[in-house]
Amino acid sequence: MRRSKKARRINIKIKPFQGVELIIPFNGNETDAVNFLVSKKDWVKKALDKIAEKENSLTVFNENTRFKTRSFRLLIEKETRNDIRLLLANGILHVYYPSDINVEDEVVQKAIRYGIEEGLRREAKAFLPGRLTWLASEYGFRFNKVTIKNLKTRWGSCSGVNNINLNLHLMRLPDELIDYVLLHELCHTVVKNHGKGFWALLNKVTNNQARELDKMMNNYQTSIY
Repeated sequence: MRRSKKARRINIKIKPFQGVELIIPFNGNETDAVNFLVSKKDWVKKALDKIAEKENSLTVFNENTRFKTRSFRLLIEKETRNDIRLLLANGILHVYYPSDINVEDEVVQKAIRYGIEEGLRREAKAFLPGRLTWLASEYGFRFNKVTIKNLKTRWGSCSGVNNINLNLHLMRLPDELIDYVLLHELCHTVVKNHGKGFWALLNKVTNNQARELDKMMNNYQTSIY
């Protein structure tokens, strides 16, 4: 249960590994909030069942996991130590964890996922801004600035003032789909919606393959865990 100055009404949030959060307006009544939660118990149960499926489908990393990106591979090693250490060097993401902890323990798994995401962030920062700039120059687009983020549900976005956000997980896509997403956001610097004009422009810069490339994106998710 959490009070929020921003909340205007009682709200329920359910997220993987975070359980059920009951949000109450700052001056709201707790009894009313609990009654609201109880009234939604069937919906909550269904939502928890769906989230449990997602939690159980997460990748569990161990010493035998084969994970490789464009610039590094994952190497998990058990050591006599008291902490978890991450080291990205010479194309290898080393994860050293204490010998008295199971590699499947959540604290180890979180560290591994964090290391992978930071490695992808380095890759993305080294590649995506330059590629975006080249594509913008090639096709006559102009954007303000570009930011690399760990977006949860989107591959990219373009603001009203043409600031472009790109997901670090783009680095897991084939080159043609990376370019597709970058061109998609560049087209939004001209057309701010997904109407006919937008798709006509995107088709123009993708050699009439916009819809086909868009369908190919369905084979990938922004999360790998």
